[in-house]
Amino acid sequence: MNLFAGCGGLSLGLEKAGFKLALAVEKSDMAAETFYHNFINRISDPEVWKAYSHADRTVQEQADERLVVKELSAVLDSKSLLKKLKFLNIDLVAGGPPCQGFSLAGRRNPEDIRNQLPWQFLQFVEAVQPKAVIIENVSGMNQNFVKYGKSSPFNELRLALKDTGQGYKVQPLHLNAKHFGTPQNRPRVMLVGIRVDISERLNLNILDDTWKSEFDHIQNKKFLERPSLAPKSTHFGADILNVRDAIWDLNSKGYNRKKNISMFASEMRTDADWLPAQITAEDRRIKLENHNLRRHASHVEKRFMIYQYLRDSNIHPKIFAIPKDKNLTEDLQKALITTALKSAKFPARAPKGIVIAKTKEALVDLIMKLATKKHSQKSLDWKLPCPTVISLPDDYVHPDEPRTLTVRELARFQSFPDKFEFRSKETTGGSRRKFEVPQYTQVANAVPPKLAFAVGKIIQEVLAKNEALEN
Repeated sequence: MNLFAGCGGLSLGLEKAGFKLALAVEKSDMAAETFYHNFINRISDPEVWKAYSHADRTVQEQADERLVVKELSAVLDSKSLLKKLKFLNIDLVAGGPPCQGFSLAGRRNPEDIRNQLPWQFLQFVEAVQPKAVIIENVSGMNQNFVKYGKSSPFNELRLALKDTGQGYKVQPLHLNAKHFGTPQNRPRVMLVGIRVDISERLNLNILDDTWKSEFDHIQNKKFLERPSLAPKSTHFGADILNVRDAIWDLNSKGYNRKKNISMFASEMRTDADWLPAQITAEDRRIKLENHNLRRHASHVEKRFMIYQYLRDSNIHPKIFAIPKDKNLTEDLQKALITTALKSAKFPARAPKGIVIAKTKEALVDLIMKLATKKHSQKSLDWKLPCPTVISLPDDYVHPDEPRTLTVRELARFQSFPDKFEFRSKETTGGSRRKFEVPQYTQVANAVPPKLAFAVGKIIQEVLAKNEALEN
């Protein structure tokens, strides 16, 4: 079961590991549309989805088709459904409830909105009593609030899960997707729990200390042996995949027919094991979905080319923010930019050989003209893994082309196969960001399927050993 399911990255990896979907819950009709399209039934008529996701549909009606498009609280209110789910003897409940403000005190303070969703997740676990639990979230959750003398939300949640239902043995994990064959530097924390009766039967090695995926490469003295619930890391050093591995075979028109594409790209194109359950033979045609290029004004394209030049010159793009500093005179702004460009070579050229500026003075004038406060923008490097994919489509610039990345390219960095099709509108802005979950956000919020697979595989192995003992 997948709670807070999003578009389905966690579910896709778990299915490849051998789990079968019993129920998913996702309140956003935009993210749920993508989930439904890939896991339940392909949507050919938009009216079909509108009817399915309509608020008038009951929890039970949607649960019968394995996807509830409502708040988790609606599922918890259906006692008959919870009873039915418990009867199924569920193997795994997984999900990523927003937990940044979680506190054990929240159970005593129902008005604290920050605590409601993780407590609802635990309430569901208590009602269904699965054999295993996965809770996933951003790595910042693991930071202790030392200044305030408080434990981290991550540790608070670990303690709460241990005492949920029959009780769980919980292994905290800090995993980076790049260590599991994903071309992205994406650290995440997870709590993996195994029900106490199963853990004791198998005599599992489960520790309170957080296991990090890097410990498979760099030994840590806290761990004399690896925890039973720690997935085996597979990629380190030169084996870590990069931007080239992910999207070299794609260009502005779609598939680039060049030979010698990476094993990863070939896998994303063709590996049936990564295709969602509802893909048909007709869907396997060679067509790249969600690869729509965004249009940029000519001055924005020029700025993107400068980002690429700065990357190749090892100069931080934050120099674009210097002209926006009102505390500096124009002469001082130009002087600071000139100093930052001291190691740059001229004429300044974009990756495609286009001359951006013939002299340093000309480039300084251009940077002054194209100044922006958005210093988080930068061009990706073919030789490095992608930084953590985020929901703002204009933060990362293509390594060679003067444009931002498409939904499909970002999905490659997350390890979504090409036939996983994202639905609803591509992006949104302004106040709508608070409640809309368009395609770019769906991709950014997802658990990388390859990371989910690694965690799911270790849980499957544990449950298989338990079943063998029971029989």
